[in-house]
Amino acid sequence: MMEPHVTELERDIIKEILNIGLARAADSFAAIAKDKVMLKVPDIQVIEVKELLNLVARYEDTHVIIQSDIKGDFNGATLMLFSEEHIVRLSEVCLSMIDVQKGELSVMQESLLLEISNIITGALVTQLANILKANIYGSPPKAPKNHIADSLKDILVQHPLFQPMVFTVITQFTHNYKKVELPLLLFFDTNTLLKVLDIIRTFTVNKNPLIDDEH
Repeated sequence: MMEPHVTELERDIIKEILNIGLARAADSFAAIAKDKVMLKVPDIQVIEVKELLNLVARYEDTHVIIQSDIKGDFNGATLMLFSEEHIVRLSEVCLSMIDVQKGELSVMQESLLLEISNIITGALVTQLANILKANIYGSPPKAPKNHIADSLKDILVQHPLFQPMVFTVITQFTHNYKKVELPLLLFFDTNTLLKVLDIIRTFTVNKNPLIDDEH
């Protein structure tokens, strides 16, 4: 399959669509974090599957990875990456835990990470569905216990020729003037990217605003 060509304008439109979705996700997350939450989309890149796996593998030994698959008209996934420091701060802020110990997660801590991923992915997917008029939904998040490539096999194996489009997002919230940053990887397969580009190009050609003021 030929690699999709994405113009700078199309990248900007995709970033803006994601920013709208992330703004809604930030509002939802703020209710749990009990403070201001900011999410931003600093980068978009099309990369090889091997590069994607290498990128994620670098986090596996030092982070808890929570995965949510995106299904329906689009095929993709989100990965939220929580370091031990992130987990300690989130446990203190969201669970009111004191003297949090690093190491194996408690049931409450794992439930918290799953809930945060569920809130952010759910809000993001809902906004993408509304803007792009697509029937998509996020599956319940999970914490893969095996190699991350195995948990991504629905995308990597069923679509072996695809080049995923990866969006690296930094989720940042501030509590008592202390910042916590949570890396988030959002990626879609090539067929999904082509669908999104087709929607964008159709609106651009027809001079209709894809994103109106109500968003």
